[in-house]
Amino acid sequence: MEKYYFAALRMVPGIGNVRLVKLVNHFGSARQAWMAERGDLFLCPHLDSQAKEQLLAARSKVDVHKLAAEWEKSGIKICTFQDNEDLVEYPLLLKNIFNPPAVLFYRGELPDTDRLIAVVGSRRCSSYGRTVAEKLGSELAQAGFWVVSGGARGIDTAAHSGAMSAGKTLAVLGCGVDLVYPPENKKLFAQILECGCGIISEYPPGTAAYPAHFPSRNRIISGIARGVVVVEAPQRSGALITAEWALEQGRDVFAVPGSIFSSASRGCHQLIKQGAKLVESGEDVLEEYGFAFQKAASPIKTNAEPMSDLEKAVLETLSFEIRRNIEDIIAETGLPPAQVAFGLLKLQLRGIVVEDESQCYLRCSREG
Repeated sequence: MEKYYFAALRMVPGIGNVRLVKLVNHFGSARQAWMAERGDLFLCPHLDSQAKEQLLAARSKVDVHKLAAEWEKSGIKICTFQDNEDLVEYPLLLKNIFNPPAVLFYRGELPDTDRLIAVVGSRRCSSYGRTVAEKLGSELAQAGFWVVSGGARGIDTAAHSGAMSAGKTLAVLGCGVDLVYPPENKKLFAQILECGCGIISEYPPGTAAYPAHFPSRNRIISGIARGVVVVEAPQRSGALITAEWALEQGRDVFAVPGSIFSSASRGCHQLIKQGAKLVESGEDVLEEYGFAFQKAASPIKTNAEPMSDLEKAVLETLSFEIRRNIEDIIAETGLPPAQVAFGLLKLQLRGIVVEDESQCYLRCSREG
């Protein structure tokens, strides 16, 4: 039950990570801190008078045993920084950052390894950014790394989805783990739990997503991983805050280049100028840690027939960044619609072209 007293203390307004650790050390345990006599509590030098009153008010309203039962029923688990019985669960790399979360709430499973890489970027990403994030997520997961991201729309969603196609992913939230934010990612979060991955937060269940939570959330994304890959980030982006945290924590920073005309990639280009490693594939990340990239088996056999003139003609109209609909491709190639559709299908089977949700096409891999 000790960890639930930790969690109950963390729920008290005015008791953050630093105060919580000092409070527990002062009283000897989280339970003793929660149950302390009023006089002993007011003699504690680590809380101001307002926080002490907040703690007393919380104690009169919260039944820790009932709270524990409710969370267990909902599949919400807890690990703490100091609780010996949970020390093996607390993420190893996160434990060593400055001001680590005293309590982590999670659903699903926590990584049992330190082989984690964060993939982050803009919520308003392009098709290019989405494709790259999904590709990196898949390649890193395939190599045995957990892919960490923030569960947000855009790049985060693509990274999680790509990782789940080949391995494990971890979503770090800026709200309680019992909530879904953004709401449209309800299906994604369900898939994360169904495939044996995890969702974590330092915020207690029921905590809404506030803008002030996300910079703090970002320090967990970087702190729990060996390195951070930034895919598409404008100059003012939360992904750049994550990169700054990574540098402060001694983590590696990687960045994916984009078009020099795209404002969505200016943050990435800035990072590359400052020394971040330029990344074009998961292999570029893996080689930093001495891991070889094993390419997934292709749906096309290794002795596949050479690319036809039709496929080459269709491919020439497509780029990695600009989406093209089938009408544009037909107009540019001058080919009949049926032939263009067949060429696109062949290119998709080769894994060279993808179709997005708006039925537009984009290159996602170099031929061969």
